[in-house]
Amino acid sequence: MNDRVDGGEAILAACRSIGIDIIFSSPGSEWAPMWEALAHQERDGVDGPRYIDLMHETLAVAMATGYGIVTRRPQMVLLHAVPGLLQGACGIHGALLAQVGMVVCSSESITYGETEVDPGQQWYRNLSIVGGPQSVAAPFTKWSTQVGSVETLYGSVVRAADIARRGPAGPVYLNVPVEVLLEPWDADRAVVRPAPAPGRRISLASEIDDAARRVLAAQRPVIITESAGRHPDGFDALLEFAELLSVPVIEPPAAVSTNFPRSHELHAGAAGSELIREADLIILICCRAPWYPPSDRPAAADVLVIDEVPHRQYIDYQILGADQYLEGEVGPTLRALSATVKSAGSDEWLVAQRRELRSAAARSAVVSTPATDTITAADLVDALREALDPEASVVDETITHSRIVADRLQADKPGRYQYVQGGLGQGIGVALGVKLAEPSREVALTIGDGSFLYNPIVQALAASKSLDLPILIVVINNHQYLSMKLNHLRFYPDGAAETDQNFRGVNLHDQPSVASLVEPFGMLGLTVTRPDELVPALERALASVRGGTSALVDVHVAR
Repeated sequence: MNDRVDGGEAILAACRSIGIDIIFSSPGSEWAPMWEALAHQERDGVDGPRYIDLMHETLAVAMATGYGIVTRRPQMVLLHAVPGLLQGACGIHGALLAQVGMVVCSSESITYGETEVDPGQQWYRNLSIVGGPQSVAAPFTKWSTQVGSVETLYGSVVRAADIARRGPAGPVYLNVPVEVLLEPWDADRAVVRPAPAPGRRISLASEIDDAARRVLAAQRPVIITESAGRHPDGFDALLEFAELLSVPVIEPPAAVSTNFPRSHELHAGAAGSELIREADLIILICCRAPWYPPSDRPAAADVLVIDEVPHRQYIDYQILGADQYLEGEVGPTLRALSATVKSAGSDEWLVAQRRELRSAAARSAVVSTPATDTITAADLVDALREALDPEASVVDETITHSRIVADRLQADKPGRYQYVQGGLGQGIGVALGVKLAEPSREVALTIGDGSFLYNPIVQALAASKSLDLPILIVVINNHQYLSMKLNHLRFYPDGAAETDQNFRGVNLHDQPSVASLVEPFGMLGLTVTRPDELVPALERALASVRGGTSALVDVHVAR
């Protein structure tokens, strides 16, 4: 029996050191050394990561993203050569925006059969690229490089994970040439040990004191946050801080997670334009893009930024307009700021005044809509909110309906709401990754029909079935790319397309029956066209999900 120890064993050893529990892969021929190492692991009864084969690169990366959002641990994804990397690029960019630490590996040949190692003709003819795949990955990853030899492979993977997990967390890329994977690896020469977690970081006490004085001096402060709830203790720490001083909290249209209880009296909705316009202090907490256009920063207010890494290196143009930064982990920093404010003593009269005035804040509320013979997106989200388990997680990949989903879902707990960032086509994979990380939690995906058709539908449904990951998919179907139509009308409100109703890039009336797409996988597919069908359909679909089988509800909504 050939028990050769090579580069596959080096990567697997690194996965154990990092604490990877699942390797997500859309496989290519270069990964035979990894498969052999995994076979050794299973044969020998060695603890190590689980390996999952998936049928599409975007699906593999998106599942790793959903899994990483929940676990907050670094992920490992194996793709194939440059084509696989390019197929997965949309998902990798989404992981960058979502700040999910991830090591993405693919391969190439560096000898093209000119040595005793024969990687196969495909590398010479079809798979190589000038500059190597690391040059392709560089613009949409935190860090991208090639591993030069098997002696540095283990250390390179561990280092890649260290870079990936540190703020702002995100994907890194390693090109591991076929020849490196096949080289013999001497494990005794490598320093194989568990990799420690990053150290905790918090701003200096003097900086916290300055921020506390700024907060205590403010007459009309307001908080804006996009993603505080994705950070450890961020949700609860923000709740404590806002309640301490009775400061309203705005989750703008760019919010991507549950950051503050939507039903809380201090939640000021998504717009809050009047509050922002009248504020004398704006506290940006994990808020990448608070103003649009970027020059629209309120001139009369001071701006305090609380963020682990306020300026994202992957954003081409970012204007925060800060007067002070607190650059540390969000949860501990907010806790420290709250403690300092308490010790300094807040102005109870001022806090009481804020409590009396907050009823005037622009808070979002769930408002009933008049009964009609059509279904609106608001009707759908209201019904879904009532039908779901109170602890369920909702992943959203809608565009024109995204604020309706976020507002009317009324999420009050961490992890209740997650928005899929980046290009469309990742939603089903992210939802499956969330379900994989929390098998006992009910998971629903809300998705537009256009967004749904961007997804690798067949591959994702196959993964749901084979991996026993039942989820509810709710398609908000208006039979068009409404976002494209609205953008056309923004520039040509009285143009020929509007006058003659002759639009391009909009019509989705020839889409297949969405509900029928799940039938080959033994899943429940339902189509809803009337209001009286909506609640029974959701209840029937959730019964299927709770029984262990995914379900899809295609809801035709008013356009």
